[in-house]
Amino acid sequence: MKTKIINKHQKINKMKELQPLNENVLLDLNDDKAEQKTASGIIIPDSAKEKPQYAKVLAIGNIENPGISVGDMVVYKKFSGTELEFEDNKYLMIPYADLLAKIVETDEI
Repeated sequence: MKTKIINKHQKINKMKELQPLNENVLLDLNDDKAEQKTASGIIIPDSAKEKPQYAKVLAIGNIENPGISVGDMVVYKKFSGTELEFEDNKYLMIPYADLLAKIVETDEI
């Protein structure tokens, strides 16, 4: 939590953030809100969409030599973790052991 104090008459600003404990990793599940349509123009509702199994790493708990860092894209097990909603955003708190791969960019061969 961050606090900013300038003088006793000014308002104190506080920020909240999720910090994973133990060997957990916090992933960002906020996908773009663009509507998906079929070729014939039918709008596909969110409930019918298959959820991706990859996400951006937002925070890492107490893990020795994790092999990932904040900002990396990772692939995770399909039915793993706990979905959280915090301040109108969706997150996935997942055990580090349930991460399968890190997505990296490479040059074309």
